[in-house]
Amino acid sequence: MSESYANLLVRQEGRVGIVQLHRPQALNALSGDLMDELIRALQAFDADDSIGCIVVTGSEKAFAAGADIKQMAGASVVEMMSSPFIGYWDAVQKVSKPIVAAVSGYCLGGGCELAMTCDLIVASDTAQFGQPEINLGIIPGAGGTQRLTRAVGKSVAMDMVLTGRRISAQEALAFGLVSRVFPAQSFLDDSIALAAEIADKAPVALRVAKEAVNRAFESTLAEGVLFERRAFNLLFATEDQKEGMAAFVEKRKPDWKGK
Repeated sequence: MSESYANLLVRQEGRVGIVQLHRPQALNALSGDLMDELIRALQAFDADDSIGCIVVTGSEKAFAAGADIKQMAGASVVEMMSSPFIGYWDAVQKVSKPIVAAVSGYCLGGGCELAMTCDLIVASDTAQFGQPEINLGIIPGAGGTQRLTRAVGKSVAMDMVLTGRRISAQEALAFGLVSRVFPAQSFLDDSIALAAEIADKAPVALRVAKEAVNRAFESTLAEGVLFERRAFNLLFATEDQKEGMAAFVEKRKPDWKGK
């Protein structure tokens, strides 16, 4: 990726694209400029056939401490309604390749909402998750009340949203918000290794699998199962399905073509 960014560090390791939020002076607070760059970086990796999975991360101290409050403190309701800012979170979900949020330290407010727009969250053992917007006289506005409730259940979500309570990485793991917890000293390497494992799978099947799991949160069970069945059948039209099953029978590693 040749484009340079003011608020991100972007690189590629094998088939993994890594996007690191980089506003250390503000604990990676999510400004409009940062979010615009993030979407452009994600879209570039999404269009790159050499990338199979994307990692979004921050620093060891902070994934993102929230949205940049200074940018919105004086806004009017009309300005907020017409602003494209919240739409950046929606744009993350339109990326078709799997995205792993690798979280360490503070993951609060808009930062927690950003992590939840990714496909799975892994955390260092120092991570703290929270939606503290109530302390500012507002509520989460980028999907926090909805995605958090689906992840941890109504009671825990109510607790976090109504009190601003933070939960630890181990609590987040127990509640189902994160899938794995890694030691702080190796969390990024461990997260990239997980992404590399994902990226090593059949590219078309990865995209379809991501869409199918997301459909479970967006439709009824009957509609979700119907979508899954159709997607399952359609994958038998891909070269990768033929290669994957042939490799299994022949006891060798498959050579995916993404077709």
